[in-house]
Amino acid sequence: MIEVVLLAIALAMDAFAVSIGLGAKSQKQSQQYARHLAIYAALYFGIAQGVMPLIGYLLGAALLGWLAAAAPWIGGIILIALGGKMLYEVLSGEDDEEDIDVGGSVISHRTMFTLAIATSIDAMAAGFTLNLLALNAWFACLIIAVVTAVFGWLGVYLGRRSGTWLEDKAEVLGGVVLIAIGIKVMFFG
Repeated sequence: MIEVVLLAIALAMDAFAVSIGLGAKSQKQSQQYARHLAIYAALYFGIAQGVMPLIGYLLGAALLGWLAAAAPWIGGIILIALGGKMLYEVLSGEDDEEDIDVGGSVISHRTMFTLAIATSIDAMAAGFTLNLLALNAWFACLIIAVVTAVFGWLGVYLGRRSGTWLEDKAEVLGGVVLIAIGIKVMFFG
């Protein structure tokens, strides 16, 4: 169970970082706008992060019979690669989400949907590893969705108060946690 919570937190860090950025960009908007933005961030990011690992889980379940012996290694490598990608993006200054235009100071539903999908692609790959953990994948996806929704909601308010200095720190934490879970899956079952 602790693995699912850690996985959920790690996967939520991309959405958290984007939510912080959205909150920072909304500093000049009204408090009501920030409330709506926080709710939308929680809903969009939470739903996307809950559905994408489920898709990965279902695809992984279909392939698991063929790859049973190599599954822990494949899952571990996927998690380590995702964690490494997050760390690389932070350390190199590259970030996919920065290329998305948020349309000035008002964030549209289309932009929120695009951001939610962009931040949850990694969760689909991580969903494959749910086949390797002894737990209910549906429950795990629910936990991932709820944790991401909470982080998305909090991120908007933190970004509104602090600016963007927390964004990179959240991504580093997520990357390190994904790498640690990948190593555990590969070597300790």
